[in-house]
Parts: sequence; structure tokens; C-alpha cells
Amino acid sequence: MAKLDTSGLHVLGVRHHGPGSARAVRAALEEIKPDAVLIEGPPEADALIPLVGELEPPVALLAYLADTPKGKAAAGEEGAAAEGRRSRAAGDGWAFWPFASFSPEWEALRYAVAHGAEVRFCDLPAAHTFAERIAEAEEQAAEDREPGSPEVPGEIDGPAAPGTERMRLDPLGVLAEAAGYDDAERWWDDVVEQRGDGEPSPFPAIADAMAAVREETGPAEGREARREAYMRKVLRATLRKGHERVAVVCGAWHAPALRDVADHPAGADNALLKGLPKAKVNVTWVPWTHGRLASSSGYGAGVSAPGWYHHLYTAPDLPVHRWLTEAARQLRDEGRHVSSSHVIEGVRLAESLAVLRGRPLAGLDEVAEALTAVLCEGEPAPAALVHGRMAIGERMGSVPPSTPMVPLQRDVIAAQKRMRLKPEPLARDLELDLRKEGQRERSVLLHRLRILGVPWGSPMVSETGKKGTFREAWRLVWEPELDVALIEASRWGTTVETAATARAVEKAEGAELPVLTAVTEQCLMADLGEALPRILALITDRAATDSDVTHLMEALLPLARSARYGDVRGTDSGHLRTVAEQILRRVCVGLAPATHGLDDDAAAAFVRHIDRTNTAATLLGGDALAEWESALRALALRDTLPGRIAGRVNRMLSDAGHLAPEELRRRLGLAMSQGTEPAEAAAWLEGFLQGSGLILVHDDKMLGLIDTWLLGLPEERFTAVLPLLRRTFGGFDGAERREIGEAAARLGTSEPAGEKVHVPVDAERAAPALATALALLTNGRKGA
Repeated sequence: MAKLDTSGLHVLGVRHHGPGSARAVRAALEEIKPDAVLIEGPPEADALIPLVGELEPPVALLAYLADTPKGKAAAGEEGAAAEGRRSRAAGDGWAFWPFASFSPEWEALRYAVAHGAEVRFCDLPAAHTFAERIAEAEEQAAEDREPGSPEVPGEIDGPAAPGTERMRLDPLGVLAEAAGYDDAERWWDDVVEQRGDGEPSPFPAIADAMAAVREETGPAEGREARREAYMRKVLRATLRKGHERVAVVCGAWHAPALRDVADHPAGADNALLKGLPKAKVNVTWVPWTHGRLASSSGYGAGVSAPGWYHHLYTAPDLPVHRWLTEAARQLRDEGRHVSSSHVIEGVRLAESLAVLRGRPLAGLDEVAEALTAVLCEGEPAPAALVHGRMAIGERMGSVPPSTPMVPLQRDVIAAQKRMRLKPEPLARDLELDLRKEGQRERSVLLHRLRILGVPWGSPMVSETGKKGTFREAWRLVWEPELDVALIEASRWGTTVETAATARAVEKAEGAELPVLTAVTEQCLMADLGEALPRILALITDRAATDSDVTHLMEALLPLARSARYGDVRGTDSGHLRTVAEQILRRVCVGLAPATHGLDDDAAAAFVRHIDRTNTAATLLGGDALAEWESALRALALRDTLPGRIAGRVNRMLSDAGHLAPEELRRRLGLAMSQGTEPAEAAAWLEGFLQGSGLILVHDDKMLGLIDTWLLGLPEERFTAVLPLLRRTFGGFDGAERREIGEAAARLGTSEPAGEKVHVPVDAERAAPALATALALLTNGRKGA
């Protein structure tokens, strides 16, 4: 075989995300004018390269197991468990390769596409990587690993910075130390990333430096050796096709291994690659964000400040001036006075600091100090806020409609456009009025996506103070992983509605009663009418056979909410109410036996169930509420009732008007009597006061009973119950505790609870205010 001609080979070793590297790659390619360009990345993505001209970075290549989306639901438990092991081993069945506008690989892609050069990705195929991880996981599972042993790494590959690929030492750290730097990142920034246009190419020096470090570490091993073998295999094939000028853009660590391709026998590389397992993999482009490029996100090849790097790349002239000018604008938006003179002095300070520190240009550290010292006049808080926001420079890329997608993704994109809900990387709050058709459609979409495991929106409490069952508040944040979640959810259907319906029914099959009623509520909010008949049938069957009263109590509230508020979304709630009332009757029958023999922890848990059931019965109202309150009255008369439950039930009956004040004091007196164990009395009191202690402020006689009981306790018993009392009263807010304390201080004195001052009322002047209050209350009642 003829000797490989490498005279036209140019290896450009880079850091995978950096403005200096990107500019240097662009300059080198314009000088080389290659007719073939090889780029470190998964070769399965070669067919996607023509889309580069239509993409807006940051974007990422997404590779995922082709058999992940479909066919798993019918595989049974054993099949599902095996697939779970496969998925975890292969990074949950997916992996990303991100690109920013300042990524050198992105510049290489753009150059090659624009100039018609042949361009290919040359890293080890993702098909091998996924298969290797799956095999490793299965082997570890077969060996029955000890509990607590490390899991197989989740996210696979993607570009990695030099020195982040499980090397035995950090090559950047070695080179930085040799150059007199104690910070490898700062050294790389000074010698590469802050380079200007027109400077000599850094790539020969980078390759030589990495070669020297590799001599110390020895040859690549394991997976890194296979990666480099495959890169050389692709490179040999490209050179033998007759290309005269071939440029390879790869991680700086790999540059010597590819530059010296002629010194590596092809047979040895082929032997390394022989017999590698393969998995079926699909690849597509997805939007990415600067936040996910940041090292703080956990991305191994991340950079500390993608916003700064983007700024250096897009504004190479006067970067410090422009950066501090933008910082000044943001500070003015925050209401701070920042003048042009602040910016001028800030630039001078940043540049002076760079000179003192021996840096070629002011870096992020210098502009941050100038921002704090000059623009913020020494105040760190506003400076940190603006600096952090600008350092990340959050933005999200976009992909064209022609990008390969599963149908479910396309359906979501169409819905987003139709509803004018743009996916954004920064959190955005959204208030919805469900009485308006367009806003109700938005709510339905968000709820359906949550059923599918795509949490684009998170429900939250409205901050506007507006209440009513027809209002919803959401916080929307689009994360790149949501595209993965959509791909995985595509196993359930091709549209959001059909997929969510299938997923809801699947969740209901085999689920216990509380899960079933929760799914019912989700279906109601997601307007999945086709799923409700099957789920309601399952609820009826489970409710008839489930003898666990706590299951019934836990299941009741979602069903009652659905029955009470279904009309807000136009749902026929008659069947829901019937099922809820049936469950409540069974709860009432089994309530007393379920309280027998409960210890304190179990009683506390049962109180929570009683609270939820009481809320559900109140929502149902009518005969259902009357039946529930009758069960509570009967329960309160039981002598063996645990103290915490007894106190809570009596408080509920009092609040509902079923206990006269004299009777309530009598029961409290019995609970606080000398014949009752102090711990049991304290538990009764804790249950009674749970949630609110204001009843003690307005009833001096009741407060006096408690005071007398406490004063009569022997010292050792008082010490024993004190933690319980602290827990009870510690649950009240400060104002409530203060009012109780003031009421206690008045006990035994002639001081009245409060002076009653008679204020004459002008009925004519008060009439408009009363009319307004009545209108507000009436509207609120309609909204509820």
C-alpha cells in the first residue's frame, strides 16, 4: 500500500468553546482553503450538516437510542427493568453535543458549508458508545454490585475541553504551570481566547505542547484510544480519496495523535475497533442555551461565562468598553444613577488592572472588579446581580422546521405557535383566566405536557392576589432536556392529546386508589375526556374492594375537587360526584375502627387524612357534608380516641358550629383534668390548636382552663410536656403568638380584653363602600 501523503494535512487543536479558538479556526481555514474538513463529533450526524445555515446557535446535536420511544409499554415488568438498565447505562438513552456561536467546531461547520468543502464528523460513532455503556451496565448487574457502589455515568460524550476526558493529569494545568500561571483557565484565556485578528496561528504550538504532555502521560488507553483510532481511520480514508488540503478540528489533546497519523499503523487501529458492539441510534438538532454551556450546569466542557465569551466573539472591537456600557444600561434599568464618566473610569480601571497583572487584555475578573468599584461605587450586591446575568448571557438557539423530529415534537411546536407561547430559557410567569378560551387552551397544553413528563410549566400560587377556581398561575422555563422528554413520550402517541390520554390510562392501570383519583384530577385539568370513562371505572372497582380507610381518605380530595370545579372547564361532573360520595360514605363507616390503637406518629398522620377528608366533604357539601359531620360527632364521643385526633375533631366541630362554647370548654376541661396523662392532654391540645390558636385570644375561659392545667402540673411532668407545647405554639406566626401572650397576661386581672369604642356611622356616606364590598363578595362567590 502506498505511503499516506500527509503534506496537505492541517490539524487544528482547540478548546471546544472559546472565542479565540473560533477566530483562529476561521482564520486558519481561510488561509488553508481546505477541500475537506473533519470535525470531532458523532458521524451519525453527517446527514444533518446541510442544516447548519438555517440553525441559530446555541444548538446541540442530540443522539438517542432509536428503540427507546416505542414498544416498551408491552414488554412487561422484566422487559421494562431491562430497558431501564439500558437507558441508565447509555445516559438515559440520549447524549448532547453542544455548539455556540463561539465554538470553533461551529465556525468550521459554517465555513465548510459556505465554501462547498466536504465535511464530516470523525469521532467514535455514538452507536458504539451507547452499546459499550449498555454492555458495561449489564455486566455490572450480573455481578450483583454491592449497595452504594457508583452508578454508570449518565451523560455521554459531547465535546470536552482539553484535560476533561478522564486523563491521568490535566494537560492545561501542566502547561499553565510551565508558563508561570497558577490558574489553567486564565492561562488558556490569555494565550488563546483573547487573541485578536491577524495574530499568527496558535495551532502548531498547541500541538507541540500537547505532544510534550502526552509523552509524560503515555499513550491513550481504553475508550480514548478507540476514539483516536477511529479518528485516524476516517482521516486516512479522507486523505486516500485524493483531497489535497484536509483540515481536522479536534480537541487539543487529540491533535498530536492525528497530526502524526502516518506513524500509527492502520492495522493496529483496526484491531482496536474490531468487534465493537453497536446500538441503533437517531440524531437530530435541538435548541440549546448559554446556561447549559456554563460549567456551573455540570457540563464537563462548560465555560465559566458563556455570555462573556459570546461578547468577545461578537464584539471584538473595544470589548471592555462595550461590556461596561451594557452593564451601565442594566444598572440604570434597576434605578441606579450611572453616568458615562462611570463607564470611562471603569474601563481605565479594568485596563490598569490587566497591566498590573501582566495580562494581554482585561478579562472577566478585571471588568467585574471595575463594575463593582466604579459603576456600583463599591456596593457588591447590585454588581453581583448584573455581573452574574451578563456573564451567563442567557439565550436559546433555534432549529428550522426541516430538522428531523418525532411527530409529537412537531405537534408541540405547532401548539406553541398557535397559542403564542414561545419557549424561553429564562423563567417567565404566566397568569391564565380559564373563562377565556385561548387561555384555557394554554392551561390544557401545559397540563397535558406534565402528564407526559414534560414539565415546561410548573403550577404556582398567583402573586397578583387574584383568586378563584377559574385562575391559574404558571412558571414557564424551557430546558433542552424537554426535547428528550418529548422524544421519549412519543411512544404514547403522535399528538399531545392522544399521547397524554394513553399515558394517563397507562398510569391508572394497576394503580392504587389515591393514584387513580390524582390521575382523574389531572385528566380533568388536561381536558382528557376520552381517558375518564376507563379511569372512573377503575376507581369504582378499587373503591369497592379497597378496605384501607386511609387509602379512601387520601383518594377523596382530588376526586372532590374534580367534582366541585369540573364545571369551570366545561366537564360533566355528575359521575365524579357520585363516585366521591360513595367513597365518603365508606370513610364514614370505617372512620372509628381506623383510629383504634394508633400511636402518636400514626395519629399525627391520621389527622392529616381527616383534614383532607374534611376539605373534600366541604367541597361536596349537601348531604355528603352532613353525613361526614355526623361521623365526626360520633367519633368525638369515643373514650379511646387518641388525644391528637380527639382535639382535632373537636376543633372541626367547633368551627362548623356543632359545639356550643360551654360544651367545648367542658370537653377541654376533661382533657386537661388531673386524671389525664399530661402527654395525652398535650396531644389533645396540639390537635385542637393545629393551624390556628386565635380561639384562645377570643375565649378567656378556655385560655384559663389551659393556664390552670399548666400551673397544676408537677415540675417533672411540666418538663416532659414542654417540648410538645413548644411544637404546638411554635407553629403559629409571630403576631398570633404575641396576641395569645397578651391574652394570657390579662388572666386574673380586671383589665378588659379590649376597649370597645362606639363610633357613630353615617349610613349615607357608608352606602357606596358597602355596595362595593357586596359586589366584590358576590363576584368572589361566583368565581369559587
